[in-house]
Amino acid sequence: MKNITVKIISACLLLVLSVSSCQKGNLDANPNAGNANSVVPVSLILNHLTATLIRADEMPFASSEYIPYKGAQMQVSNYAKYWGTNEDTWSYSAHSYEILKYAIQLETQAQSQVGANSKYAAVAKFFRAYSAIWLSQRVGDIPMTQAGDPNFLTPVFDTQKDVYKNSLKLLEDANAILNATVAAQPGVIFDGGDIFGFTNLQWQKLINTYRLRILISLSKRADDTADLGIKTQFAAILTNTATNPIMTANSDNMVYKWVASNLYPPFATGNNSYNNFQNVGKPVLDITTSTKDPRTFVIASPVTAAGFASFGSYIGADPGTALATLQNTAANYSTFNGARYFTNNLGATAEPFFLVGYPEMCFNIAEGINRGWAPTLTVADAKSWYDKGIAASFANFGLNVNANSTVTVSDVGGKALGTVTTDNPTFLANVAYNVADPSAALAQIMQQKYIAFFMNSGWEAFMNHRRTGLPAFSEGGVGLGTVGGKIPHRWLYPLDEINANNANYKASIGTQYGGSEDVFKDMWLIK
Repeated sequence: MKNITVKIISACLLLVLSVSSCQKGNLDANPNAGNANSVVPVSLILNHLTATLIRADEMPFASSEYIPYKGAQMQVSNYAKYWGTNEDTWSYSAHSYEILKYAIQLETQAQSQVGANSKYAAVAKFFRAYSAIWLSQRVGDIPMTQAGDPNFLTPVFDTQKDVYKNSLKLLEDANAILNATVAAQPGVIFDGGDIFGFTNLQWQKLINTYRLRILISLSKRADDTADLGIKTQFAAILTNTATNPIMTANSDNMVYKWVASNLYPPFATGNNSYNNFQNVGKPVLDITTSTKDPRTFVIASPVTAAGFASFGSYIGADPGTALATLQNTAANYSTFNGARYFTNNLGATAEPFFLVGYPEMCFNIAEGINRGWAPTLTVADAKSWYDKGIAASFANFGLNVNANSTVTVSDVGGKALGTVTTDNPTFLANVAYNVADPSAALAQIMQQKYIAFFMNSGWEAFMNHRRTGLPAFSEGGVGLGTVGGKIPHRWLYPLDEINANNANYKASIGTQYGGSEDVFKDMWLIK
């Protein structure tokens, strides 16, 4: 690596010696302290970025605070002391500036150390886009063009449309840069720093798979934003995967792996012995039991031990129910499968936790074809991708969709109740893609995508419901804690942004929401 110096802001990437405030007199300069002209290896910056990408509030069972799996009504608390409430009383969003500022530094360091068109520069563009989308989909318009530039301490807000337009361009450029690298070294793993252990080709697949997610998230804007080219970009990726490679199997999933120093969240939070204080959500089990889905036995514990082999024994809790009522009736609802989720502190028995995955991509492609975004592809192609998504999801739950499996069912404490032989043909017949009715087929796609999201992929399950209304969520109950039991549509802006950039914040709230920070108002993305 070239020994060159560039300005950075990331002294926290280097060891800094602490000095007590009680000390007096002159001290020797600390040779370990970072300065404005330090060189930081690009692999070290990438390590920080890949670790930061996984937000703590997106982990499964992360804490008793509000988490995305409650928002997606997959996880329902029945006792506030250990798992919090089920209230949708959202307030200030977190921010994604940590990702942005290190993405900027990765670009800067990459340009000097390995070249402006290196794979590190490409990945930096992905992180820039990811940080912008992450925040924008939560609040609306955000600073992007001027964000992170020290010349603009109070950056103006870009419209949400421009945020998405610029982000898609960043991803397109990242893919173009990687084409040359991947052609030369497709199987080479990044030179350290990447906690996911991706090869060059897998990073490119991830970027294009993420592009498909962003394009699908724009479905409400596909017909009134010709300059974004939503349908055109979607079709271009699918019809030229040689130039735009996408994930091809679960082995390409962006998987977060738990280790002894970073335990599976229930064990890290000390909540692993309180499985009985949470239930599986009604929307999940309503779908899986009505279709006789074998994943039911993997996900949940039965209400009665005697009925462990019957789908009728798996009943989801309604998050709209008052918490006091749920606490008194918790035994009437299924808990999480104790053996699967609460017996291994590294999560080895649970499905892998991934943030962007192949099953979601399959359903996104099926949805796009269903919407007519790929004119050269047919209903048969939509069905094929839908079927691939189901098969991939089954594999993540340790099941083979093409052959019946023997599943051990456990109670809330992890004790085995017996085994069930799955009936995959009946399930597949029940969820067979409706080739004659696009609306019915879209509902099927969204249901199966939702189940594939179970305790994975952060807020994506909620974002898909917010965009489409599918599958149906519980709304109107007092347990949600909002006026009329309504589900919020957005978060308030991060408090840091409100305080540090108030004038631009107020101007943006005025143009977007009529001057009122209201979590029930729709942003441009979902109007």
